[in-house]
Amino acid sequence: MPTSSSASLLWIWLTLLLALCLQVMPLADGWQIWRPDWLGLMLIYWCMKAPLRVGVLHGFTLGILLDLIEGVTLGQNALIFSLLAFLCALVYPRFRAYSLLQQAVLIFVLLGTVQLAEQWLRTLLGPFSIHLSFLLPSLIGAALWPWLTTLFEALGRRLARE
Repeated sequence: MPTSSSASLLWIWLTLLLALCLQVMPLADGWQIWRPDWLGLMLIYWCMKAPLRVGVLHGFTLGILLDLIEGVTLGQNALIFSLLAFLCALVYPRFRAYSLLQQAVLIFVLLGTVQLAEQWLRTLLGPFSIHLSFLLPSLIGAALWPWLTTLFEALGRRLARE
């Protein structure tokens, strides 16, 4: 991490906005279900890495931005990402003590819970069929977690040296 406070905050927002871009990047129709929840993963990472800097307000802000970009009901993603940040705050004390494999399982549970809430909201707001393929992004996100964490830890150490 950069040592100065403003540089650290800039780095956090830069990575969150990059995750937002990856979240809305166009994919072919058949590949949509294989897209990991980049924004959820990045929000979890920063909620666990810097819990005093990133929290529910960041989740809400990113959710509103995603609502505006995707054109869905305003507040739908804001509620989902606020819930995710809140759940991260609840499990934070135990999360840091877990190994990477245990963290990946917890990431699957967190993202799966949020995906379930999102599916429930979609059924309330319009005709939508529910099936278990909505858990694929959570499973892929859990598989990516150890690599993402290792990458950002290495980048943080490198930026702290410079």
